[in-house]
Amino acid sequence: MSFPKNFLWGGAVAANQCEGAWDVDGKGPSTSDMCTNGSHTTPKRVTAKIEPDTLYPSHEAIDFYHHYEEDIALFAEMGFKCFRTSINWTRIFPTGMETDPNEKGLEFYDKVFDCCKKYGIEPLVTISHYEMPYALVEKCNGWEGREIIGYFETYCKTIFERYKDKVKYWLTFNEINTGTRPFGAVASTGTIKGFSGPVTEAPNDMQARYQALHHQFVASARVVKYAHERYPQFKLGNMICLVSSYPCTCSPDDMLEAQRQMRDMNWYCSDVQVKGEYPYYAKPFWKRNNIEIKMEPGDLEELKQGTVDFYTFSYYMSNCVGVSSDSATVEGNIIQGLQNPYLKTSEWGWQIDPKGLRWTLNEIYDRYRIPIMIVENGLGARDERSEDGRFHDDYRIDYLRQHIEQMKLAVEEDGVDLIGYTPWGCIDLVSLSTGEMAKRYGLIHVNKFDDGTGDLSRERKDSFYWYKKVIATNGEDLS
Repeated sequence: MSFPKNFLWGGAVAANQCEGAWDVDGKGPSTSDMCTNGSHTTPKRVTAKIEPDTLYPSHEAIDFYHHYEEDIALFAEMGFKCFRTSINWTRIFPTGMETDPNEKGLEFYDKVFDCCKKYGIEPLVTISHYEMPYALVEKCNGWEGREIIGYFETYCKTIFERYKDKVKYWLTFNEINTGTRPFGAVASTGTIKGFSGPVTEAPNDMQARYQALHHQFVASARVVKYAHERYPQFKLGNMICLVSSYPCTCSPDDMLEAQRQMRDMNWYCSDVQVKGEYPYYAKPFWKRNNIEIKMEPGDLEELKQGTVDFYTFSYYMSNCVGVSSDSATVEGNIIQGLQNPYLKTSEWGWQIDPKGLRWTLNEIYDRYRIPIMIVENGLGARDERSEDGRFHDDYRIDYLRQHIEQMKLAVEEDGVDLIGYTPWGCIDLVSLSTGEMAKRYGLIHVNKFDDGTGDLSRERKDSFYWYKKVIATNGEDLS
């Protein structure tokens, strides 16, 4: 066994981090449009109103809105079989509450998907990727308000019908489990009504976030059921920000803490979306944290009827956890953890753990037994132009090679049903966590910098040519 012949090699971006054109052709403001730039040492801010003379990176981003043809042609040159992107909700419904969609917004994605089809690239579309309409934050406190479920259904029904012949693979919510963490109030649940300030100081209201998550679960289940009934050609997936947790020591207390962290961070949301019911540990968790989920009759039945067809996740790193450890803390994707002495870290403090990906793939497949896609994986780094004028990003190639090697072992030796791989930021874009351009993931360099300057020109990095060879050989040549 090796990677299947129809394996979906590709790359991933998010509309709010690459499109720009934030107020062009009728688009309304989203939560990401209200976030300023930041850095590794200074957190980005969210503002309730747009401040003059302040840099909001998503407003221009890398201007994929006007460069999509050039960019998709470059993806095709690499040999992409799949391109994961998202739709900006406010490009279709500027406030999220309109009755009729914005035709200009619909036409833009027609052009993007048609361009993909021209090159034989399968779109993988995230319906909601960290960019809900800001008007719904102001009206409903984001997903805490139950009425948002209906607005989301209208949005989904519109894009399903419009793109029914162009898109087969859909993901309902990006990294839905970030709603379990304080950062998710800004990025995912939108439970920040009236808040202005650093994202690190956003309201840490567990009741609001977990109520919002329940509404997202119901919304996801409803649209999955709707799609299954009307568009049998569609495949619907979930998407989890998966951070694997190891016990810091072999102490039974640390083992239990690692198990708890895996449940709270990773399994809570995917158990609902894949198994169609809240896990047995949900009620004790709610009780410990004084959370009271308000449900309506029929909610639990709807969760059962709207389970996903495949499981997708992001994987960048792993963490150690323990109840009484002297280990230093390290940074991470959404959450911090304890330092693992066996691992190196990136410049941004994220622990690099390729073998952890193999372990994670096995844990997921053992738990759910449905096809899996890795839809985000990559190394954020500062790319410096060499004396010969090129970008020699061997460090990124090494990172990707080591992770693909472990994917291969998970498929060949362990029997995991892995159907696709779309590394994050196949082209440089704005960092979600810090709002900066300096933290680059791309295989394609974009001439855009943290102060907003740059001519937006595109250049191939060494990793571009390496990944092209990987795809051409279906993962056999990783040299």
